This record gives sequence, C-alpha cells and structure tokens, in this order.
Amino acid sequence: MIAQMRDIVAAELAPTATPEHPGGLAAALYAGRHVEFFTYGFADDATKRPVTPDTLFNLASLRKPFEAALVALGTLRGELRLDDPVPKYLPELDGDYIRHVTVGELASHTSGLLLPTDHPPWPNDSYSQVQFIAMLNAWTPPAGVAPGKQRIYSHAGYVLLQLVLERCYRTPVARLIESRILAPLGMHATSIPERGPDNRAIMDDDAMQRVVLGYSDQGTAIGPIGDQQSYFDFPGAGQMFSSARDLAAFVAAAVDGRSIDPQLREALRMTQRESFHVDQRFGQATFGQAMAWETVHLPGVTVVDKPGGLNNASGYIGLVPAHRIGIVLLANRGEYPHEIARYRILPALAHLVVAHGG
Repeated sequence: MIAQMRDIVAAELAPTATPEHPGGLAAALYAGRHVEFFTYGFADDATKRPVTPDTLFNLASLRKPFEAALVALGTLRGELRLDDPVPKYLPELDGDYIRHVTVGELASHTSGLLLPTDHPPWPNDSYSQVQFIAMLNAWTPPAGVAPGKQRIYSHAGYVLLQLVLERCYRTPVARLIESRILAPLGMHATSIPERGPDNRAIMDDDAMQRVVLGYSDQGTAIGPIGDQQSYFDFPGAGQMFSSARDLAAFVAAAVDGRSIDPQLREALRMTQRESFHVDQRFGQATFGQAMAWETVHLPGVTVVDKPGGLNNASGYIGLVPAHRIGIVLLANRGEYPHEIARYRILPALAHLVVAHGG
C-alpha cells in the first residue's frame, strides 16, 4: 500500500514543480510510521543547488500550530487557561475591546481582531511592541463583531499570543518552542532565528547553506537567502525555518505519537479539536476552526490542516488523524497550489487505507 500511496502523491506533485516553475518543492508523507520524501527543483535557481529533505524553508504561518501546542500544553499542566483574558498577562492591554479577548480566542482565531497587518493593502511600516500594544488598545470592531462569536483569521492575534506566552513563562517564544516541542520531538533543524539588520535570519554557516532563496510565483527572486519578513519590529516576531524531514517528525507526533511524552501527545491532539464551526461551504466541503488548525469535512474523510505563505514562500501541513496519515509541502515560491493536498491527495490516501481495511 505504501507504494500505491507514493504513486498517488508523486502523480499530483510532479506537475506543480516542473523546470518551468521557479524554485523547488520538498514534501514528506507520513503513513502509519512510514515516511516517504519527495523533492523537486532547486533551493537556488542560479546555483542549481538541489532541494533535499534537509533543505530549510521559511514556514510562514506554519509556525502557528507550534504556538497553539504551547498553549495546549500549558493548559494541561495548569499553567494557563483558555478563558484567561489577555490582560492577565499583559496588563497594559486596557482598551475597551481587547481587554475582553481570551487566550483561547487568540489561538482559535475567534477574537474578532483584524488589524492593518492582517489584510491588504499591506502597510509599509513596521511596529514596535509599544506601537503594537497601542494599536490593540485603540482597535474597535465593526458592527456585530465580538470576542468568541466569529472566525476571523488574524496574524496579529498570534503575535499577541506570542507575547502572552512570553509573559506567562518569562521566556522568549523561540526558547519555549525549542524546549517544550522541538527538542522532545527530535526536531533539531527547526528554529525561530532572530532577524539581523538586513532582515536576514541570524543562523550559523551550516544552517544558512541549507536555506532556500525565495521567489515570486512568476520567478522573481525576493529578498536574500534567509529572508525574514515581519511587520513587527521586536524579538521573536520573525518566521520559523524547518525542513521536510523535521516536519515529518511533527506530523508523526500529531497523528500518531505512540513514542512521545503522553502529555505532549495530548496537547497536539487538543490543538486539532474543532472549537468553532465556520458557516462556509466549498462544494461538498464544510469547515471548522481548531487551535491554529483548520478542519475540513469532506465526504468520507476529515482533513485537519494548516496552509501558510508569503510572497516568496509556501507551506502546508495536512493531517488525517483517523488514519494516521499526514503530508508536508514546502515550496520556495509564493502561491504554491497547496489545495491539491487538501482536496485530492489526502482524500485519495484515506480512501486507499479504507479500501485496504485500515
């Protein structure tokens, strides 16, 4: 069955990463303790450096499930609560709206927040932490928006969640993720590096030699190797970098987890539980929101997934927990068509497992 799964994945991915496409693609398939890797194209088109399972990509919003896992782990350990209002950790948040928002609403994108950094036209400026707090305090919602009453995707909400976690534990978020998630899962190639004055990730030479150069979907190089983009000019607000190999370990823990710490396993499962039904339909699909993850209900299968992207990077993690299947897609170009995993690859793999009595 693994050979059939590999054929399904390869048949779908190959047309999306031909020599006519900029950059390259690294993918990982996890299926019942078996891992397969798929690599295409180049980490840097000019030097023809090939993509490998150990190539490091900018994860963009694929960072969010890791912060959600910190929240879930903290609740299981009694260190914080989902219904804690955010001013418990940041008392300087005293605006009429923001003081009613909870930690759980930030994690599940139900806070109602929608700041200028969340949507086009994208601002030209970056914000210090003081300016960010002031923006949150001044924010007022459109009519009908209230904490916990709707799902509105908010990058700023997760930046605020980062600050909540750092205040709660008095530790930088990168160190929290490393010590509580990455190290226990053996993800030694994954990090949230700080940004240098040139907006490049600060990494050692060995890591930097494995990082991709990012491209637009039209093939224009955007930024230097190790480019980090952020509207927030304070520590920890850049992107995470990882490889297909490392993210395969994260997927294995998320859908299987038989060999990891039981509390971490339960935290990862907790992040995947739908907490808000989205009144939206796409064909036969219906949707929900969990902690960072989205839930996609298709005929005969539920996919739990998270896409992420910038103008020079695309990522996707998709899970079918019921069948212990997961996939990772990492591309060093904007607008990679990750929907093929959600609507074609993962349903096909799940149906194959069912047909084999799994």
